[in-house]
Amino acid sequence: MHFVSTEGSGSDKLARAQALMQVAVKRLQKEFYQILSMNRAHLDPESVSTRSSRTSTGSSSSLYDEDDETRAADESSVSEAEDASLAAMSDLRLIAECMISSGYAKECLKIYIVIRKSIVDEGIYKLGVEKTSSSQIHKASWEAVEWRVDTWLNAVRAAVKTLFNGERILCDHVFAGHDSLRESCFADVTREGAGVLFAFPEAVAKHARRVPEMIFRLLDMYGAIADRWPEIESIFSDEAAAGVRAQAASALARLAEAVRAVLHDFETAVLKDPSKSPVAGAGIHDLTVDAMAYVANLADYSGALSEILAEAPPAAAKNKLPESYFGFSDSDDSPAPAVSLKMAWLILVLLCKLDTKAKHYKDISLSYLFLANNLQYVVGKVRTSNLKYLLGDDWLARHESKVKQFAARYERLGWGHVIDSLPSDPTAADTPAKAKETFKKFNAAFDQACRKQGVCVVPDNKLRDHIKVSIARKIFRLYREFYNAHKEKMERERFSASVVRYAPEDVGHHLSDLFFGHFESWGASSVESSPMHYRA
Repeated sequence: MHFVSTEGSGSDKLARAQALMQVAVKRLQKEFYQILSMNRAHLDPESVSTRSSRTSTGSSSSLYDEDDETRAADESSVSEAEDASLAAMSDLRLIAECMISSGYAKECLKIYIVIRKSIVDEGIYKLGVEKTSSSQIHKASWEAVEWRVDTWLNAVRAAVKTLFNGERILCDHVFAGHDSLRESCFADVTREGAGVLFAFPEAVAKHARRVPEMIFRLLDMYGAIADRWPEIESIFSDEAAAGVRAQAASALARLAEAVRAVLHDFETAVLKDPSKSPVAGAGIHDLTVDAMAYVANLADYSGALSEILAEAPPAAAKNKLPESYFGFSDSDDSPAPAVSLKMAWLILVLLCKLDTKAKHYKDISLSYLFLANNLQYVVGKVRTSNLKYLLGDDWLARHESKVKQFAARYERLGWGHVIDSLPSDPTAADTPAKAKETFKKFNAAFDQACRKQGVCVVPDNKLRDHIKVSIARKIFRLYREFYNAHKEKMERERFSASVVRYAPEDVGHHLSDLFFGHFESWGASSVESSPMHYRA
């Protein structure tokens, strides 16, 4: 063509050469189209990306693979498919090189983009991801949205690892040596499919605040993109694909923003919890159970939350209160992670709300038992979840100590008058009249305490045993010594049975039955109880 062009534009040879060139290019176009169309199975992104991965990493076999004959047949089948795929890719590259060098790059790209774009778009659709508007998410039920999120989570893994990666490999091979064409071609092939994929998280993020539990799906989506961000940046590294990178980054930003907003809503909901009725038996409040389940689940997403909260750390909230309120050290030299601060802050908000609810009890002793029960539940939830790694041993130790302080105050206020009814020296010599008066005081104080405390519950076994042992150690020991010192003296008195109503064993039995939520009908030596249900 270059040779005949020197003989003049009107040359018959030039005209014939141009005609032949057009025929040849049309033939190449047809061949290019047919190879792309007829080899869809061999050139699908999954096959391309899988072969590339196998080529780079090699293959391995398991002790538990199929028998040699079956494996050989499978390997033969794979080999045949790979050979067909490699042959198709080689032919496409030769044709593309020929058309581009002949000035027909535009025609070559058009064919390639039309066919490969349809494959990518079809792949996204088969993965279950469709173009979704914000209004569609708003109108959908929570169950429907959650199902679509699950579908999207599976889709994004396959799309990045297989669909887009395979397309990148194929495009790089076919248009090797033509960087600008390769970049624009890949961008045109994947732009719409990637746009549909990464637009979905943004649509969900806009309406996440209507369902508090949505935060966990937001974190799932955030993690799915963040975990694959290096791959996304690598696959869409060209300037022509910058729009896809920007949309993926925007999805991350919107998800992070929505997570922070839902966390704020959760904090507000805890602070504004309207319930004012005291929990029966000073047991565990529903707010404690629900809030701690929420926070414990959040701790399972510490990786994603670390990134999200690092962009807007809760330092302002922490600066309002002294370090001791958080239960762990956070110095300038060794700052606590933002996610640890946030979890500690959310729990602190809950504890402050519980402190307010404790004031609804008319009996102050029950207020402290309520606080002990609920703080023990919080500590237990921290210890048995990933929260323990975020808050640390110091936090646990401080709050366990606080539980014991609440329990001690409950004991002093609820049972102190029983202890005070007995002399500090129970074996000291007393007149029958004085001993009689002491027995009566003890009977009245013990009856009153048992009636009040008989309906109380302590769901945690360890805390229940701790309180019962502490009370019994004080009351039972003093009463037994006093009883043994003055029993014979009282037996000589008239109506001694009405005065010495409790043997030490009776006192021990009554104390051992405490904190199971039973209503006790207290008698001198026997107890009839009817169980009451309570929330454990």
